[in-house]
Amino acid sequence: MSGWPEADRELRESLLVLCEHSVGLDDAASWPSASLGSLGESGVLGWTIPREYGGGGVEESRLIAGYLQMSRACLPTSFILTQRNAACQRFAVSENESLKANLLPRLVDAERFATVGISHLTTSRQHLDQPAVRVVLDGNHVRLDGMVPWVTGAGQADWVLTGGSCEDGTQVLVALPMDVSGITVLPAPNLLALDSSQTASIRLDQVVLDSSMLVAGPTPSIMQGGSGGGTGSLGTSALALGAASASLDRLSVEASNRPDLGEVLEPLMAERDNVLSDLLTAAGECVTSDAVELTTESIRQRSNSLVLRSAAAYLGASKGAGFTASHPASRAVRESMFFLVWSCPQAVLAANLREFAVGGERLGC
Repeated sequence: MSGWPEADRELRESLLVLCEHSVGLDDAASWPSASLGSLGESGVLGWTIPREYGGGGVEESRLIAGYLQMSRACLPTSFILTQRNAACQRFAVSENESLKANLLPRLVDAERFATVGISHLTTSRQHLDQPAVRVVLDGNHVRLDGMVPWVTGAGQADWVLTGGSCEDGTQVLVALPMDVSGITVLPAPNLLALDSSQTASIRLDQVVLDSSMLVAGPTPSIMQGGSGGGTGSLGTSALALGAASASLDRLSVEASNRPDLGEVLEPLMAERDNVLSDLLTAAGECVTSDAVELTTESIRQRSNSLVLRSAAAYLGASKGAGFTASHPASRAVRESMFFLVWSCPQAVLAANLREFAVGGERLGC
């Protein structure tokens, strides 16, 4: 595969585990314990944790390369990992030194799990008159009330990075311990795909935390500071590109017995390599001589487009067999749709929808 990054030595064995267990990760009863355990044993779970807390502290380019490899092997596990890593990254940039010393060393392996519940602060429920989560700061305590939507692995988590809004409009982020009173994890809804992520909402009824669990704030628009991915981030694009490559791998197997599929496979592969090169350039993995401005939104839009079309091409090549629910092509199509709704900036979604609208015109239909 032209330009595809080589897997780290410590990651190679874990990729085999991810591939082996991916088949069983298409229902809500499953949770990738074995896959996450393997990533912990290989040190991958420590990549986003600074070295002073026992982690690897890897640079973004290595993290992006890892996401490409892992999502090509197993999208559900990779998605869950991004949510865990987003929490760890926010903890790592916190000014609360005691919180970092308490949590980060315990998140280096798979014994403890952290995740994020921050969509209500970024893309979800922004149209509501009242904040989804209301916060009251009272001396050394933080009280939270409301609903946290779309929390991946909510029932598996030891801590959830979440937050809410104070009466004056400022916001805070907290490390929510899931064993405190007032927390209810609601039943996970049935999703089009990735049910094994066990993504659910969390209800907070007068949850009181010690201020030592404050990660950041109070400050206006708290998600605009710090780090940890965000809507349209390169990590999200890497997962889309890895999932697209998994579909193209399977389409390539079909094409080996049907030469007519070459005219579909070859341009998709060439496009994948172009987007891959730009993604790695933007992540600092490589430098090109072309003076092309690369933005996270443009890379996300192209990655979205590619994963949708690659999955559809694989389904079409699989014919009727691919339309059965248990076939990998069916699952690939369902999982590709995830990128239209997961942390997708409005500009990216609008560009993808425009492509749907003008596709027939471009083909001369």
